[in-house]
Amino acid sequence: MKDPALLELQRYLHREIPLSEAMGVAVTHSGPDGVRLAMPLGPNLNHRGGLFGGSAAALAILAGWTLVHEKLRDDEGLDPHLVIQRSLVSYLEPVTGDVEARSIPPSPEAWERFVRTFRRRGRGRIEVEARLAREGGRVAGRFHGTFVALERLEEEGSDG
Repeated sequence: MKDPALLELQRYLHREIPLSEAMGVAVTHSGPDGVRLAMPLGPNLNHRGGLFGGSAAALAILAGWTLVHEKLRDDEGLDPHLVIQRSLVSYLEPVTGDVEARSIPPSPEAWERFVRTFRRRGRGRIEVEARLAREGGRVAGRFHGTFVALERLEEEGSDG
């Protein structure tokens, strides 16, 4: 049976980012060491029967976004508007089965600088990395992204 906190996070992602549900994304881990998201090959096929690169990129971005979202909410008590500003995905080898994205937490110094800047200016940037892994754990891709946290306006809701 899946951890209720992971199920709640998965429901949140499916509700707020509907593409995650269409892609079949499942949250398998969320903790201080990062976030892991799993995705089946079936709904994410390309014309050659392998993983579509756009799905791989979306999964990696989502793993990074979820890491930053969870750390801001759980560790800092913050709920800013969080967006991807820049992303780079390197595809190392084809994926012909299910895939997992594992986000890597930024250094404590980078995180502290990010939070301090956000609290002072209402805006902060943080770089996050993730790995795309094939079944068996072999790295099939690498993601580097910059996420921006923006102070929410009063009329904006607290979700998303």
